[in-house]
Amino acid sequence: MNHRLPAEWERQDGILLAWPHEKSDWAPLLPEVEKTYTELVKAIARFERVLLVVPPEGTDTLRTRLGEAGVSEEKLMLVELPTNDTWARDFGFITVFDKKGRKKLLDFGFNAWGLKFAACEDNQVNRRLFSGRVFRKGISLVTIGLILEGGGIESDGEGTILTTTQCLLSPNRNPHLSKGEIERALKRYLGARRVLWLSHGYLAGDDTDSHIDTLARFVNPTTIVYVACDDPADEHYEELRLMKEELASFRTMKGKPYRLVPLPLPKACYDEEGNRLPATYANFLILNGAVIVPTYNDEENDPKVLQTFQALFPEREVVAIPALSLIKQHGSIHCVTMQIPEGVLV
Repeated sequence: MNHRLPAEWERQDGILLAWPHEKSDWAPLLPEVEKTYTELVKAIARFERVLLVVPPEGTDTLRTRLGEAGVSEEKLMLVELPTNDTWARDFGFITVFDKKGRKKLLDFGFNAWGLKFAACEDNQVNRRLFSGRVFRKGISLVTIGLILEGGGIESDGEGTILTTTQCLLSPNRNPHLSKGEIERALKRYLGARRVLWLSHGYLAGDDTDSHIDTLARFVNPTTIVYVACDDPADEHYEELRLMKEELASFRTMKGKPYRLVPLPLPKACYDEEGNRLPATYANFLILNGAVIVPTYNDEENDPKVLQTFQALFPEREVVAIPALSLIKQHGSIHCVTMQIPEGVLV
């Protein structure tokens, strides 16, 4: 294994985010979503640094806003760059370690989830950040032609990649590559020893073709949390039941079944036109001393899920962040963040 993709629960230097702006799809929701971002940055900054991509000429205003919210300036690294949108999980660099422990930033191709939206600025963010001197000496940036979003893969840190066929085999991403060729690419670039493919599971309103980080996530090398539906009348019931069966058939590196922990679907959320939105508790973010869990004003399920995460991460603080504003643009906490492993930032 030439490279290793660390698990999210390993030590981190910080979190990459991109601030929303009026030239993005956030324009109609800007005051609401800026409040959410302020809460999110404040929560992250309690535990580690925030590498924040800021709209051009927006640094002073944002620094003041975050300072008034109580965010320590020493925890902020603000870099002015143009962006189309804010989904840092998917256009942000993916960090791997080589055999000697050296860090490499992988800049995979990003085409906005199969050419669904504009991405001319987002797919240049990593190269522009790299020229901005925010990374330590010796860190390299490697540009890779494969289309791959961070939300499309889960790593246990030990060589297992969990993903979905709907996303990675989408004809609008890498149509010239077979499943076997994509799997070999994951092994080559991410050091995967094996790839676990889910062929079932989806969320209504999802733009990403079933990103794994909306459906099933590793919380340690032997435990997977997954979205479950116990209502036979819900459109998700059958697909999520079949997804659970697939997960139950998977084995750990030691040949044992995974411990599977269900996460309920939040109560259904809809946009102004009555379309269901892809709200999910699986879109949590792991930090050095905390786990940030999205909540959806669900009086029944929000408290239960927070208890579940506290049991899963007894040594970390569980922090709830209301994510209804984010889900209006079909994403949540994990979608707008990308962890940066320890030893990368200056």
